[in-house]
Amino acid sequence: MADIPMSPRSTGTTRGRLLPPPALCGFLLLLMLLFAVSYAVGSAAGPVAPGLHGTGSGGNGGSGGGDDDMPGMNHGSGK
Repeated sequence: MADIPMSPRSTGTTRGRLLPPPALCGFLLLLMLLFAVSYAVGSAAGPVAPGLHGTGSGGNGGSGGGDDDMPGMNHGSGK
């Protein structure tokens, strides 16, 4: 009887083992394409709120009463 090699490693081809499956490559390519398109759309749309700025280093965390309030807002104090 002839000996039949049971392991695919005995064929001497290591190139097939180093490459990921084609489905994984396609998924990663599609994922990169989606990120690129979403980045391009976001760049074209510009900032969401151009006048919006942080609360600064006031320390109160923006929880009312500071100078950064919107005009005409009295926060329910009944003024």
